[in-house]
Amino acid sequence: MSRNYKFHNPEGLYFVSFAVVGWLDVFTRNEYKDLVVESLEYCQNKKGMEVHAWCIMTNHVHLIFRSINGQQPELLLGDLKRFTSRNIIKAIQENPRESRREFLLDYFKKEAFKSSNTTNYQFWRHDNKPIELWSNEVIQQKIDYIHNNPVEEGIVFRPEDYKYSSASDYAGMKGVLEGVCVFQNFKL
Repeated sequence: MSRNYKFHNPEGLYFVSFAVVGWLDVFTRNEYKDLVVESLEYCQNKKGMEVHAWCIMTNHVHLIFRSINGQQPELLLGDLKRFTSRNIIKAIQENPRESRREFLLDYFKKEAFKSSNTTNYQFWRHDNKPIELWSNEVIQQKIDYIHNNPVEEGIVFRPEDYKYSSASDYAGMKGVLEGVCVFQNFKL
C-alpha cells in the first residue's frame, strides 16, 4: 500500500530507502557512514525524527521513522539528505586517502547538471519511495528486511554483527545510534 510513494500522513510511520546517484558504492568507507549516523542523531535530537530501524549499505540507506514534532516527514527527510550530501561531498574532497575522489566528484557534478534543483553536486537520488507502515506485521517485515540486508550481501553472518544498523539494538545490545525506538507492537 504505497499510495503512490508520497507522505500522506504527517504522523505516520514510514519506511524509506534512498540511494546514492548511480548506486555508487560510497559507503565502503566508515567515515562516510559515520556522517550519516551523526546526521540521524542530529535529526533525532533537534528535528523530532523518531528512528525505529535503520541500515547503511554500501550505496543506499534504509530507514523507518516518524516525525514527532509536527515537521512534515518529507521535509525532515529532505533536511537529512541535504545535510548528509553536503558533508559527504566535503569529506570526499578533503579525504587524502580517497582514491576515487575525481571519479566521484565528476559523477556527482554531471548528475547535478541533469537536475533542475541542484547546483554543484547531486549525491542522493531524488526518489525515496516512502511506504506508510499500517500494521504491526508490515512493520516487522520491513524491520527484518532492513536488518537482513547486510546478511544477504554477505557482509556479516548475523544481522546484529553489522555495526551500521539498528539490528544490535533489536538484539538487546547497544548500537552506534542512540535513541532507537525498538518496535514492540504499536497501537496504530
